[in-house]
Amino acid sequence: MEPNNPEAERYYQAQKKVKEIREFYQHLTVFLLCNPIVIAVNLMTSPGYLYFWYSLLGWGVAIILHGLKAFDRFFFFSKEWEKRKIDELLQKENNKQKWE
Repeated sequence: MEPNNPEAERYYQAQKKVKEIREFYQHLTVFLLCNPIVIAVNLMTSPGYLYFWYSLLGWGVAIILHGLKAFDRFFFFSKEWEKRKIDELLQKENNKQKWE
């Protein structure tokens, strides 16, 4: 299905991309603000057991994945993959409706 106004569709997609990037930067900011607190609490309460690494590693992986997605570097769930999957699902739905 072709959009009625391709320029409006391009603008909408650009808005959506900017929102994804902004959300990534918000996520990164929260990560950078919260983890020093976690480290400080860990060092003050139980300096013999450094558990802050779990937070840094787990949340760090989430930040990396979020950044890859926000900047279209997520190679296995790219826009092309989304388009192929949508077409596949629509085709399945069309075939299903034909036989009912």
